[in-house]
Amino acid sequence: MITADLISQHQLTPAEYGKIVGILGREPSYTELGIFSVMWSEHCSYKSSRLHLKKLPTRGKLVVQGPGENAGIIDIGGGYVIAFKIESHNHPSFIEPFQGAATGVGGILRDIFTMGARPIAVLDSLRFGRPDDPNTGARNRRVLAGVVSGIAHYGNCFGVPTVGGECLFEPCYDGNPLVNVFALGICRKEDVFYAKAAGVGNPVIYVGARTGRDGIHGASMASAEFTEESKQKRPNVQVGDPFMEKLLLEACLEAMQTGAIVGIQDMGAAGLTCSTCEMGSRGEVGIEIELDRVPQRATGMTPYEIMLSESQERMLLVADKGREEEVFSVFRKWGLEAVEIGVVTPDGKLRVKHHGEVVAEIPNRELADEAPLYDRPHNAAPAAIRPTPDLPKPDVQNALLTLLAAPDICSKRWIWQQYDYQVRTNTVAGPGAEAAIIRIKETGTSVAMSLDGNGRYSYLSPREGAMLAVAEACRNLATVGARPVAATNCLNFGNPERPEIMAQLVEAIEGMADACRFFDTPITGGNVSLYNETLGEGIYPTPVLGIVGLLRTAPPVTIPFKNAGRAVMLLGGIGACDDVRLGGTQYAKEIVKQLWGLPPLLDLEYEQRVQYAIRRILAEGLAESAHDLSDGGLAVALAESSFGPAEIGAQIELDSNLRPEVLAFHEAPSRILISTANAKRVSAIADKYEVEAPVLGVTIEKGIEIRQRTITLGSWEIAALKSAYDGALESYVR
Repeated sequence: MITADLISQHQLTPAEYGKIVGILGREPSYTELGIFSVMWSEHCSYKSSRLHLKKLPTRGKLVVQGPGENAGIIDIGGGYVIAFKIESHNHPSFIEPFQGAATGVGGILRDIFTMGARPIAVLDSLRFGRPDDPNTGARNRRVLAGVVSGIAHYGNCFGVPTVGGECLFEPCYDGNPLVNVFALGICRKEDVFYAKAAGVGNPVIYVGARTGRDGIHGASMASAEFTEESKQKRPNVQVGDPFMEKLLLEACLEAMQTGAIVGIQDMGAAGLTCSTCEMGSRGEVGIEIELDRVPQRATGMTPYEIMLSESQERMLLVADKGREEEVFSVFRKWGLEAVEIGVVTPDGKLRVKHHGEVVAEIPNRELADEAPLYDRPHNAAPAAIRPTPDLPKPDVQNALLTLLAAPDICSKRWIWQQYDYQVRTNTVAGPGAEAAIIRIKETGTSVAMSLDGNGRYSYLSPREGAMLAVAEACRNLATVGARPVAATNCLNFGNPERPEIMAQLVEAIEGMADACRFFDTPITGGNVSLYNETLGEGIYPTPVLGIVGLLRTAPPVTIPFKNAGRAVMLLGGIGACDDVRLGGTQYAKEIVKQLWGLPPLLDLEYEQRVQYAIRRILAEGLAESAHDLSDGGLAVALAESSFGPAEIGAQIELDSNLRPEVLAFHEAPSRILISTANAKRVSAIADKYEVEAPVLGVTIEKGIEIRQRTITLGSWEIAALKSAYDGALESYVR
């Protein structure tokens, strides 16, 4: 008997339950109710966002596979393609930080090799509560340490380099950390595989780890707000085994080479339920399975538990009938179980048997592709712009030291030194660089990758915040000489049933669509993570963009100044900023300690011209160093550029009417700091692209000095700046 309480416990509405009854023509069984609940959860069905995601550009000259598969794929030439995607594991990482983050890495890696590609790089975008908060700091530090350890454990053991990412801190992430993981892999174009069942009578084969009770209802748990009882949901968090996944990778790639595999899908969110019905729906066929044949590591598991388990390191294959033994022999070689558990049928249904009895029979398409679709109210009036507060007396000298030690800006060495970012020996640029770069030996080219997002900007203006994230990720790639070609996204938001939150999501998607269309970086896939709220307290709207770019393999231009006596130039110019646009900056956060106004103003056409110019400057070998201006603005970029082995500093003089603190710390986009021995040629290129490139000063053997006309705003020893920058995060987490 299905009661109203049972329906509510499965996070289904009465109307959704009515639709289920209409599809089946009868009341569902308990197992069927569980299957519908996970497949129609927000996490799996995107029922609140699907309508708006259609606004994103998804096609391009290099796109081989766009949204709808496990990962997007683009052509990089020479007969090779790359598969890449970003996923979230936010809710599990709140409940169990180590395993939540570890299995987030494991899940995204399976998304990549399910497509036939070997994973070669991982990046992570992380958000936590403030580690120095007197009330919540201890918990935030514990979550931070657990998440970083989980990412390091899984990636290092699996043997994939974690080559970059970002880590930011805000009070709104106290109860809802964000753990977004990006992975990228490579294969030959003809070796791409798809998650589509085909061939009536073909066997359905389960491979990998045994099924346990971990992760049951993980997808549903990720589709609800957190409450005081959320810590009781630890069984909803999967437990990962990276060594098993490494074996699974090698076995799957080898089995694919036999030619016996028709389709393949990983068992991620919703486990066996998702892999069966989605493969059947994509292939417009049915799948019948017998649960008695499913390898199990727990005794007495019910059909409900087996179908909803999210145990890790499992895959589902469809093989050519008569060639099963070819598949089995490969998995035996790698010490993995491979069991035929079902068959492809012609009726388009997911049919689940247990001890020979049918315990679930549901049309695949209605289950996987025709989940409820909501156009939720999102016409709430935008939040009023907070007025500009009284600003403190400018003190650039001390403000720079404060900003360099701030959690968002300080060195993240404590995090990335736990990662093996050189494994596989293809890392050209790793953590701390403008963008991560991995060389592709087979083609003589390299792939650059950058993750970017700014919750403060998006809170002030979701549309502008999303556009700024796209622009900065593209600029990071341009600053290492790469041409951005495609993107993936992770949309982290609060409860979409609140019109003001839904309005944030819609605005962010539309802003992202406009910017990606402008920069010709189609979105090839991604992830939506909603209900990021705890006890009614939501996170900032946090769209995260992962942009990939292509460049020729060569030693990259890096951030630090290399030699004294070089001209310091600011490609893009000093930029403009009024008090309203100062409100989302790190200066506002750390010095004024308030948030107000609007994010920095972006001119897409000017931004694009700056990116064209820097790529040309780098191609001609004119820049000895290059660093884009982002968090902390010009003064922070100058300091970071001085932290190289030679500790070369700079003496600059700024001719501007901006107030000292605005001039030093505003975060206007479209600006890249370079040092060069040929200022004249750099100026000529800037003129060609109609962008400013003033000479600010000169590199010097030690120290940094910033002057505004005849007034000295600050003068620092590099050792003092570096001490503040290098030691801050480690001091927080001790």
